[in-house]
Amino acid sequence: MDYRRLGASGLQVPALGFGAGTFGGRGELFGAWGDTDVRAARRLVDICLDAGVTLFDTADVYSDGASEEVLGAALRGRRDRVLISTKTGLPTGDGPADAGTSRSRLIAACDAALRRLGTDHIDLFQVHAFDAGTPVEEVLSALDDLVRAGKVRYVGASNFAGWELMKSLAAADAHGRPRYVAHQVYYSLVGRDYEWELMPLGRDQGVGALVWSPLGWGRLTGRIRRGAPLPERSRLHRTADAGPPVADEDLYRVVDALDEVAAETGRAVPQVALNWLLRRPTVASVLIGARDEDQLRQNLGAVGWELTPDQVARLDAASTRTAPYPYFPYRRQEGFARLNPPLV
Repeated sequence: MDYRRLGASGLQVPALGFGAGTFGGRGELFGAWGDTDVRAARRLVDICLDAGVTLFDTADVYSDGASEEVLGAALRGRRDRVLISTKTGLPTGDGPADAGTSRSRLIAACDAALRRLGTDHIDLFQVHAFDAGTPVEEVLSALDDLVRAGKVRYVGASNFAGWELMKSLAAADAHGRPRYVAHQVYYSLVGRDYEWELMPLGRDQGVGALVWSPLGWGRLTGRIRRGAPLPERSRLHRTADAGPPVADEDLYRVVDALDEVAAETGRAVPQVALNWLLRRPTVASVLIGARDEDQLRQNLGAVGWELTPDQVARLDAASTRTAPYPYFPYRRQEGFARLNPPLV
């Protein structure tokens, strides 16, 4: 397993991390992802550790906290071997104190996560979404207190727009607060919007990307094909509307290219899709999920080999989309590109 520094921090994370969204199985959305219990989770953790996967990501909103509980139980007795990342900020109830990133909510959410995880510290504590109703200075002050108290080691953000992340980083610098070292983002061969603004920002500001849903919300598993019905067991039947949208033709064009490269390399389609992501600028770790051992072992096969430049170029061509303004001039006009060339 390759290990990389997370942004400009000293924290080293594995190229592949494990996303525990399948743990717990509560609620309509996360119940469709999976219902892994503690016994099965321990086995998945065993496989991860044997492969060098030491980063485990979860959130308080995953299965109403059950994901954190199952993960904590599965890691019992080997906490010192792993890094735990969790997130807070999205609504966990209907009350006014059940959402957002106010000082009181962040402190209470952190303490609750520590109890569910059965640990005395969180290695990476991430704000799950930008809270427009709370000043960024209040958010950063609360996170600073959690770091100083030893409850949190590093802080990060997730699902921020470029201006929201930059505003937070500027405020951290101005007031001497901890900077976000990670940005957990959606990025895949069928969702490359991250490259337009957030990737250059991450490179400039030393913020590493933790990639969620690298297989395009379950669309790049190798089971979806042009002209074929959606597989009966696909979670897309229940969750498609909640995830990132993808036009059918855009998806099939990428799948066709993945099929071609998979045949050339002797690798599975998901392995090719994950390997493509691992070489992208600013990507520190790609979070893989799994409902069972076979799925996990297949995803772990994304490391230890390289796509050829020609194969990368074909995947790039199949997945490239026209960027919106103000980004498209830097992709399509030489004068603009000379001033600010794309990273990829």
